[in-house]
Amino acid sequence: MDFRTACEETKTGICLLQDGAQEPFKVRLHLAKDLLMIQEQDVICVSGEPFYSGERTVTIRRQAVGGFGLSIKGGAEHNIPVVISKISKEQRAELSGLLFIGDAILQINGINVRKCRHEEVVQVLRNAGEEVTLTVSFLKRAPAFLKLPLNEDCACAPSDQSSGTSSPLCDSGLHLNFHPNNTDTLSCSSWPASPGLRWEKRWCDLRLIPLLHSRFSQYVPGTDLSRQNAFQVTAVDGVCSGIIQCLSAEDSLDWLQAIATNISNLTKHNIVYMGWCEAREQDALQDRVYLPTFLALRGSCLYKFLAPPVTTWDWTRAEKTFSVYEIMCKILKDSDLLDRRKHCFTVQSESGEDLYFSVELDSDLAQWERAFQTATFLEVERIQCKTYACVLESHLMGLTIDFSTGFICFDAATKAVLWRYKFSQLKGSSDDGKSKIKFLFQNPDTKQIEAKVNPNSSHKPPPTALRPLRRRGEKIEESQKCKNSLCFPWNVPQNQKNKFTLLFYFIYFSFCLFRATPMAYGGSQARGPI
Repeated sequence: MDFRTACEETKTGICLLQDGAQEPFKVRLHLAKDLLMIQEQDVICVSGEPFYSGERTVTIRRQAVGGFGLSIKGGAEHNIPVVISKISKEQRAELSGLLFIGDAILQINGINVRKCRHEEVVQVLRNAGEEVTLTVSFLKRAPAFLKLPLNEDCACAPSDQSSGTSSPLCDSGLHLNFHPNNTDTLSCSSWPASPGLRWEKRWCDLRLIPLLHSRFSQYVPGTDLSRQNAFQVTAVDGVCSGIIQCLSAEDSLDWLQAIATNISNLTKHNIVYMGWCEAREQDALQDRVYLPTFLALRGSCLYKFLAPPVTTWDWTRAEKTFSVYEIMCKILKDSDLLDRRKHCFTVQSESGEDLYFSVELDSDLAQWERAFQTATFLEVERIQCKTYACVLESHLMGLTIDFSTGFICFDAATKAVLWRYKFSQLKGSSDDGKSKIKFLFQNPDTKQIEAKVNPNSSHKPPPTALRPLRRRGEKIEESQKCKNSLCFPWNVPQNQKNKFTLLFYFIYFSFCLFRATPMAYGGSQARGPI
């Protein structure tokens, strides 16, 4: 398992979207770290007065050589209005600044053509005279079968406008080649009248799908039928993307893998693990000793629920909440079990409270152990270091445990460093079960073992794998034992001492686990200090 943040996928591309019974239409997908954005094209006012209307009116003159400089597709025979499919460069339609590919023509010189067939609209435009006033509105969800270009940067082939026939699915040209010597004046836009207005075609958000806890599927819901080159994404609140159709199977797979990567990364950084177990009640007089409990490791906390959290509000109503670095998970051996239930673990808190849990399978127990290790490492990696006040030979000192540098003890007044050790120099640790914690460091020069003791922490440290880290056969001589004592000042709250103990074990255990299996925990890029 990679504890490090994988490279989040960022991807943008053009797909088709089928939303309900509508014909598929072109959209742009943009995949961010935590969001899938589905965007559609629209024409918006980008300058001047801050208003928007779905309709625009523009008046253009026909060039003696060049015509109106646009082509159209569609018609009532396809249950859509006629739309502008091409706009010629440097000709009347483009120079108006108010016409765009994808604009539906609603009126021509005041004549309503919304429900006219393609050929009828062509004839109206041909007979409109030298000047024509068009009322248009951008058709945001133009059917894909029209095959409209996404932008105006397209070359228009000249069309013979004297042709007697036209097709609604082919460009009907209403232009001739532009003649550079033509000096006809351009009359554009009787509405909007403000010369400060400027209109642009842009991608606008149609739907935003949060990726955290979202799901995706290539199958028709409830069946084993797979959609060809298509999928849909459903957010945790039920909002659905609609059916996203890609151009090829390879493109569809690329999108699915990118979305899955980002969902996985979000889940790893938020929900490390969650699931049911049974909690052993402290009150042995109850008829039911074990009660179902839902545990969740999320971010820096362990949550204990009576029922799984469904909404964001549910997370604020947990029965109990613990900071990850203030608890310790212990997998119990058979000799430590309190009854005949197997597969048990305890969670020890800094307040001294022990929670006892049981799961059904050995694999469940292993999963919880890995989950606690993962949550611990991520939290230690986030915290990086902690500094605590302590007393050494009646002097106030500071002890810093840093994930990147190790242990540092310094004078609180002068900030002078008394000693520092890397994690790899810690050869062992022990405690007396009451108040003393002993750290055994190896001097890098003399190779001797030096002991640093905190005799004033009364909380028994949780069991860890620290002592077995000492090399086999390596003995600690009596002469090498403690010469210096570290302790907390008496005015430090007891729970602060306990937090120090637990934090130390968390940081060091995370480091040792990380160093012991580098390939399983992020590889050589994520190595800690040695």
